[in-house]
Amino acid sequence: MKRTPVALTAIALLLPLSACGGAASAGGDGHTVTVTVGYQSRTINTVTAGTLLRSLGYFEKQLGSLHDGHTYKVSWQDYATGAPITAQMTAGKIDIGSMGDFPLLINAARGKQLGRPTRLVSVTGYNLRGGLNTIVTAPGSALASLTDLKGKKVSTSFGSAADGTLVRALRRAGVDPDKGIEKLNQQPAVGASALSGGSVDALSQFVAWPGLLAYQGKAKALYDGAQLNLPTFHGVTARADFAEERPAVLEAFLKAQAQATDYLNAHPVDAAERVARATALPAEVVYLYNGAHGVATFDPAVKPQLVSALKQDVSILKDAELTGDIDVDSFVDDRYVRKALGTAYPKALTAAPPPAASEVWDKGAERTRAFRTPKQLLAYVAGHRAGIRAAYVPDATTGTLWFADKAVWVADGSGLLPFVAPATAHAYAAAHPGARTVSYADALERAS
Repeated sequence: MKRTPVALTAIALLLPLSACGGAASAGGDGHTVTVTVGYQSRTINTVTAGTLLRSLGYFEKQLGSLHDGHTYKVSWQDYATGAPITAQMTAGKIDIGSMGDFPLLINAARGKQLGRPTRLVSVTGYNLRGGLNTIVTAPGSALASLTDLKGKKVSTSFGSAADGTLVRALRRAGVDPDKGIEKLNQQPAVGASALSGGSVDALSQFVAWPGLLAYQGKAKALYDGAQLNLPTFHGVTARADFAEERPAVLEAFLKAQAQATDYLNAHPVDAAERVARATALPAEVVYLYNGAHGVATFDPAVKPQLVSALKQDVSILKDAELTGDIDVDSFVDDRYVRKALGTAYPKALTAAPPPAASEVWDKGAERTRAFRTPKQLLAYVAGHRAGIRAAYVPDATTGTLWFADKAVWVADGSGLLPFVAPATAHAYAAAHPGARTVSYADALERAS
């Protein structure tokens, strides 16, 4: 597997590139075709088009069933962000790539600029409220709301959906994202180190960084991106010339993606373990996002509400001078995934995410336990503390799944309610007489 030691920023995509021959090229015998797939192993909402798909071997099996006179080989190339995938695609070196919604727009803009157009051909993981992005602070930070960020240093990655969440959230809170804070453009790993080292006050990032840092005890949530109530997603992009020249190969990829999606939905624990082994991420963190009731829903269909959100994202990138106008309608092309999914596609377009639920992952278990209410989960945890691997609860207002021991708990007459961020918990408590925030230990005691 080829790995890139340096991850380009979105701004670097605006620099000139020299094009070269297509990636899906025939070998010397004229019958061997190499298909190059760019993916992000640790951006775990792309796993059905990357890490999980690769581990299952479904794409290779689909290619083997084409029987068109060619022998196919797949070159999987792993990157830290979507930016270098776009750079390689527009240089003709990658055929199919997966990335988040904001990088997808830069992919579209860069492809058009260079005369190497790309197309959004399917979706991997999405959250209809925006819960894939989170703003976190250090565990001991006194910061409790977005307005507390005024004059503070905040790390994010320019051109990413996490940056879009930060900009939108600050604007809604009445904080100028350009002048009200000192915003640093850093890769996720760099920003995570900066937060731990105290050189920044907060970090706005995409999966799996916020959950990972919270799980490790290196951060706590300040803002749940789902409060924006605007969809965020990851998707698959393909070079237009590749799609037109080898539509059967692209359809084979999308059929394989659909198979990987079905596998993830049917075997969420095993899928999390597979991704964990390939990425060195804790399986408990992978499951937070990709589990049965995780933050992300996996479905290849290009849903209208996701396309609508993509159009709204353009203005954020324009304001940051990362792109100009983008014709989203010409970028989106679901013809191939429609054909790949066949009669299942119309149903997939209207399918709703599974309802939020509380879950416990017992040590040694191959499946998780679901509970109707967070209080029921707490009661179970209180009686089985030594045997719990992870416990997850949905935010009472947004439905975003979070670790039970990292959530902010509110006790009121209706029971025990979890929240991802302190501001929403305090707002709920203020609006409900008699309600008050309590510690996790207190919540366990009350539930037992």
